[in-house]
Amino acid sequence: MSEFIIRFFLCNIFLTGFIGILLGMKHFFRPYISARVQFDLWFFMLGLMPIPFLPFHLPKLHDVFQLAERLSVAGKSGIQAVSKLNSAASSVSTTGWADDFAVSVTRDMPATLISMFCFIWIIGVLAMLFLVVRSGWHLQRLKSSALPLQNKQVYALFLDCASTLHITGRISIFSTAFLKSPITVGLLHPQIYIPIHLISDYCEKDMRYILLHELQHYRHRDAIPNALMNLAGIFYWFNPAVWYALKEMRTDREMACDCAVLQCLTEKDYGSYGSTLINFAEKISLSPFPFASGLSGNMKQIQKRILSIASYHPVSRRQKMHGLTLCMLTALLFLTCAPLLSTHAATQEYDNFQASEEHVSYMDLSADFNGYNGSFVLYDTADDSWQIYNKKLASTRVAPDSTYKIYVGLMGLESGTISLDNPLLRWDGTSQPFDSWNADQNLSSAMSNSVNWYFERIESSIGRSETKNYLNQIHYGNQDMSAGDSYWMESSLKISPIEQVELLKCLNTNQFSMDQSHIDAVKNAICISSDSENSLYAKTGTGRINGYDVNGWFIGYVEDQNHTVYFALNIQGAANATGSKAAEITRSILSERNIWKQ
Repeated sequence: MSEFIIRFFLCNIFLTGFIGILLGMKHFFRPYISARVQFDLWFFMLGLMPIPFLPFHLPKLHDVFQLAERLSVAGKSGIQAVSKLNSAASSVSTTGWADDFAVSVTRDMPATLISMFCFIWIIGVLAMLFLVVRSGWHLQRLKSSALPLQNKQVYALFLDCASTLHITGRISIFSTAFLKSPITVGLLHPQIYIPIHLISDYCEKDMRYILLHELQHYRHRDAIPNALMNLAGIFYWFNPAVWYALKEMRTDREMACDCAVLQCLTEKDYGSYGSTLINFAEKISLSPFPFASGLSGNMKQIQKRILSIASYHPVSRRQKMHGLTLCMLTALLFLTCAPLLSTHAATQEYDNFQASEEHVSYMDLSADFNGYNGSFVLYDTADDSWQIYNKKLASTRVAPDSTYKIYVGLMGLESGTISLDNPLLRWDGTSQPFDSWNADQNLSSAMSNSVNWYFERIESSIGRSETKNYLNQIHYGNQDMSAGDSYWMESSLKISPIEQVELLKCLNTNQFSMDQSHIDAVKNAICISSDSENSLYAKTGTGRINGYDVNGWFIGYVEDQNHTVYFALNIQGAANATGSKAAEITRSILSERNIWKQ
């Protein structure tokens, strides 16, 4: 729930920006488009509002929404010293097989603060829902007390207005003493309620305008946007930009309805229709029912409508073209923003897996994972076969943590930051979280002990621009370095288990077209065990947030004289999801399949 609240908060920032742009476009184009188009443009805003709550992510124009992930795991520079992960607790010893060192990153927003925001938002939603339900209860009481319209003159005028608008559907009309303003309600069975005082002060011309206005609400199915606006007000109750936009939308709805009425009148009657609004401005009041459409409005809305009526001209062909152009521009803006508002867009998926289905089989390894949420990917070159456990998570990009150091080492060699003859970097004397880090390091020792400062210094020497070029060259995950120096530690850089295996294949066979001696040096640095029969090359990775191990990796390959088996295992959890644990699970799986035993 906390992840949702963070992303929902960011969605509101994007939504507020969209509203601002939409308001600017509407203001600029207002003289050139019809009132109906002005109102219809708000449907794009309403279309964005449900997106954060959808149980799936939308098709993306691009891989976006890194900001949400950065906020979720912000504070990457605030590294805290933590103890070495305890691999001795494993039932199978992993000493020399998967020594794993990790440091913790911190979140900007404490869990208690996020929980408080969540609680406040839910309370607000419930309060708004209560107000809507109470209004619905009052409406039901009004309906039960209302009587079918008895005034024959008004009823005949009502039928004539419906005929003028070519409305053939059944619409019920009632009179009531408990309203000051006429309203139209009902999604499936529309009903019009006319206050008795308007019937008592009957004026045929004024009553015609009132009935035409209410029937236009029915004709344009305004009950639907009314319901959507109410839902938006409930879930976005805290966002002032949304409230302002909904207020403007209601005003535009009435102005569009006014213009629709004017289309049915002659030019000499435009002034009379405006006068009706002015005459009734003191008699009518804002509808107490948020899901009803009617003639009423506050004084500022009435003023806007009077000005709109005074400047009304029939819609021209040019206005229609302008309206179509603006709708297309807004639709493009909508398609750009929609993926940004999907809370699930933050969970990036790798969708470029090229293996044909006949070469892919799916395993059930739930017993091996023993309650951990995770995935396993295995590729065997002997028969070009893939075996996958939990395809969804195997395609989901998560932070690579220390597994990324394999490729930083390669970048260091390729760039000349370190060399085959001199891969040593001197320790600067700064106290490090682990004793093994407080020493000079070469590529093998730094890889074995997962020494952060060694690889960070390589990256610093290479430079961000050149590092980005290397990531693009090898197609490393989402290639996102935007979160700062520790972008690979539970931050912006993401990669899926399937991609990990594909990259290991490219590394081992040098599909990167890099210096073969550099490839061999990196392979030697991650070689865990080797004998006359086969060799194991692997790297662990652990992601720690606020002191909790939430993301464990073990990736690598087993190589013999006949074939190579590549693998990547990832586990996730609220705690104890470590690289050492991932290595333990991997060893069990490989042993069961006679791929590696030691």
